[in-house]
Amino acid sequence: MERRTFMTMAAATGASLAANPLGAAKDWSLPQLTKYPDPAVEVLHPSFAKYKQGNAAIERLWTGARWAEGPAWFGDGRYLLFSDIPNNRMMRWTEETGEVSVFRTPSNYSNGNTRDKQGRLITCEHNSRRVTRTELDGAITVLLDQFQGKPLNAPNDVVVHSNGSIWFSDPGYGILSNYEGHKAALELPCNVYRLDGRTLSPTVVESNLRRPNGLCFSPDEKLLYLCDTSGTENPGYSHDIRVYDVVDGERLANGRTFYNMGAGVADGIRCDVDGNIWAGAGWAGEDYNGVHIINPAGGLIGKIHLPEICANICFGGAKRDRLFMAASTSLYSLYVGTTGVQTP
Repeated sequence: MERRTFMTMAAATGASLAANPLGAAKDWSLPQLTKYPDPAVEVLHPSFAKYKQGNAAIERLWTGARWAEGPAWFGDGRYLLFSDIPNNRMMRWTEETGEVSVFRTPSNYSNGNTRDKQGRLITCEHNSRRVTRTELDGAITVLLDQFQGKPLNAPNDVVVHSNGSIWFSDPGYGILSNYEGHKAALELPCNVYRLDGRTLSPTVVESNLRRPNGLCFSPDEKLLYLCDTSGTENPGYSHDIRVYDVVDGERLANGRTFYNMGAGVADGIRCDVDGNIWAGAGWAGEDYNGVHIINPAGGLIGKIHLPEICANICFGGAKRDRLFMAASTSLYSLYVGTTGVQTP
């Protein structure tokens, strides 16, 4: 792949550095040179060509995180929220101005974020080992912090079904050390849970993965895709994206391998309206880092190469055709020729 530098939004720079002095180590005050079509957007199969915009390039919107995660788009406010886990804060990028500011600190080492059907923020928190909902008035409601009398491990990523149920993974990364939470023993298996949309009663929908992580529904919600990221600590273990049939919007059946990530892992994933899976990827060398795009049949059709490991992604913008990528220390975006599945 041809080497290139990443362009940035000049308007974001002053606000970014003022909001976060960690970003002062680099000067992003001038637009960087790029070329069209962007060579960092790689077509691996002809079917991916229609998703590559000829005159759209990867933009580096901001840098200064220690480990960026959990992007969630708020179209009604034209902003993106994302987590900076080790810095124990949640950040906000504003589309109109490019400004990045601190949305919440401390954030209980927040990780994954999404919105529910009422537009409320749903957050996975490492330090408090819980899933919370931020009400429209700013109050925080605890949705779940224990199961069968034992504390959750460290909820990681979360999605909401159209029936209002909340599905989240609990791999426990936030209590493996003090860096992204606090070190503690796991008292529960690394489960995937479903919270009923009306009663908030929890059920385990998957308990057989070592480190369940990113998850998303297919456009018709008949399938759930789920990443197993245990390969980062178990190199000999197969790190797959799994797929399950969703039965009655309540349980999973017929779990099977959808795609094997090879030497690396997929972390956060999202689905587009054509059923393709867009997976934040890394941990297998520089050429692997970025976003891998996999078609519904399980074939790799394209890559978006980034200079950093990509932890998580989401679609946003006015037309939901802008892919936001939380990648290690930075936030990136790219306009693509498809739209993300509408989330509540």
